[in-house]
Amino acid sequence: MISLITSAKAQKKIAQNMRALRLEKGLTQAGLSERSGVSLSSLRKFEQKGVLSLESFFKLAMALGCIEKLIEATKPLENNFSSIDDVLKNKDDKKPKRGWRK
Repeated sequence: MISLITSAKAQKKIAQNMRALRLEKGLTQAGLSERSGVSLSSLRKFEQKGVLSLESFFKLAMALGCIEKLIEATKPLENNFSSIDDVLKNKDDKKPKRGWRK
């Protein structure tokens, strides 16, 4: 699937989402910085520009309680097909049963 969002826009949106989580939990930037071990200046830069190291991002996610969601979001989709024949067979199985004739 092709996405039309740029990486810069994605970074800013993720930063906005993480800021919203922080506020939802009633944390100040200083409080989240202390809990996560991410410097206050790095956290401020992240919330303003979306720029942060991956390690610091994970620290923030752990402190905000969303690391499991991130791991789940990056999990590959299960593929139940082992060959093109399986794909074609599955396609045939989805045809309507009632009133359908070959």
